[in-house]
Amino acid sequence: MPRRSAPPSLAHDDAVLAQLGIRAELARKMGVFGNFAISFSVICILAGGMSLFGYGLGHGGPAVMLGGWIVIGFMTLLVGLSLADVVSAYPTSGGPYFMADKLGGPRWGWVTGWLNLLGLLGAIAGIDYGAATFIGAFAQMQWGIAPTGGTTMAVFGCILLLHGLLNVRGIRLITVLNSISVWWQLLGVAVIVGALTLAPAKHQSAQFVFTQFHNDSGIENPLYVCLIGALLAGYTFCGYDASSHVAEETTKAQTSAPRGIVHAITVSWIAGFILLAGMLFSIQDYTATQDSVTGVPPAQIFIDVLGMGGAKALLLIVIVAMLFCGNAEVAAASRMIYAFSRSRALPRWQLFGSVSSRTKTPVPAVWLAVALPFLLALPALWSPAAYGAITAINAVGMIPAYGIPVYLALRKGDYYTPGPWTLGRWRRPIGYIAVVYVVVITVVFCLPQSAPITAESFNYAGVTLAIALVLAWLTWITRGRRDYQLTAHTTAAEQASMDEVV
Repeated sequence: MPRRSAPPSLAHDDAVLAQLGIRAELARKMGVFGNFAISFSVICILAGGMSLFGYGLGHGGPAVMLGGWIVIGFMTLLVGLSLADVVSAYPTSGGPYFMADKLGGPRWGWVTGWLNLLGLLGAIAGIDYGAATFIGAFAQMQWGIAPTGGTTMAVFGCILLLHGLLNVRGIRLITVLNSISVWWQLLGVAVIVGALTLAPAKHQSAQFVFTQFHNDSGIENPLYVCLIGALLAGYTFCGYDASSHVAEETTKAQTSAPRGIVHAITVSWIAGFILLAGMLFSIQDYTATQDSVTGVPPAQIFIDVLGMGGAKALLLIVIVAMLFCGNAEVAAASRMIYAFSRSRALPRWQLFGSVSSRTKTPVPAVWLAVALPFLLALPALWSPAAYGAITAINAVGMIPAYGIPVYLALRKGDYYTPGPWTLGRWRRPIGYIAVVYVVVITVVFCLPQSAPITAESFNYAGVTLAIALVLAWLTWITRGRRDYQLTAHTTAAEQASMDEVV
């Protein structure tokens, strides 16, 4: 029986990979909406916006929460546009590290890869542990069960196991779940804001929502507080590189993946502003919301406005969104692990770079993507500060990893060849602004966030970033420069040319 040829679009996608030195192994079953859906699911305004709501209340209050969301969202869009331009030229599962290697050489690729990988693992730990915390709050409201560190860790482990089981089933199931996630989040925002708005309870004034400044950080400088308060948005707008990590499973990847990044940021920006505004208008008692016995300030708003029954229903909407978010992040991280292993960057790279012949899914990489976050979160049993130090690598690892390929593309000047999705003459001005923003926001991520500074209140983001960079350097000199190889088809001449650029 004659073998059917691949559709023209799939053949072209595979030909693009071949030109980049990559043999297509993954199942290309994701379309443009599915690609958008994974980044939108990972950004997850119902996860970041709700988990960090209490932080925002104490670090600038409503004015900074909404103002920061507008500014950070716009700057993130500029970074996303610039990154999308480079993704179009290099649509591979490796994402930022592959682009950095191609544009700047192996050492750039190696450092970017480790930053991106640690950021992805920290994100999974933060998202799924946050979901476990919200589940604990729900259990306390529903059954009076007070959550403990041990029960939260057990729930966290079960969530990771669930995400592993779902991800090994293949990209088709992940695409369906991510598509459901999009509508769940958008309808969830509509339901939450609608219920809070229509409920027969008092609402705050527009003046309060848009101008009220509140500072419990212990830091007196209001400008400084505005900077660190804007991190509510800064931490939320992470993970849109997911669209690049599933590019090898996306049809018409050179245009679908860039569009996925840009559309995910744009829709999250708009919907997130509506969500935050709706929550702020509904605050009944500011101090009681901050000091909620549930440990979750948004849950206190739900209780005050809708009563216990309505609060539990809305909290379930948030919890399910968080579960979708963590599942999408596992998908993105596993593809990055697979690609990084394919480049011989990780120990046991032969195992983690392998693909199931049945599902065309990197199964060993999936299980590593859920096992490592569990180990990262274990210190939470003894010290919240230690856990915070580990998960802080989420933002300070991922954001620089987005900026590095953009910077290297700009550095190449006319030698950079964009893909079919490109910013054209706007690429350089937008790119320069994006790179400067990445540097600034990375510094802000590392600033102290409260005073006085103690072991519990210390911001460990700078420490974890330094450790990540040292780890990347040590692994490079011990094995990276010997074993690391971007693709199996890299020629000696190409490798020598890249070495000269560094």
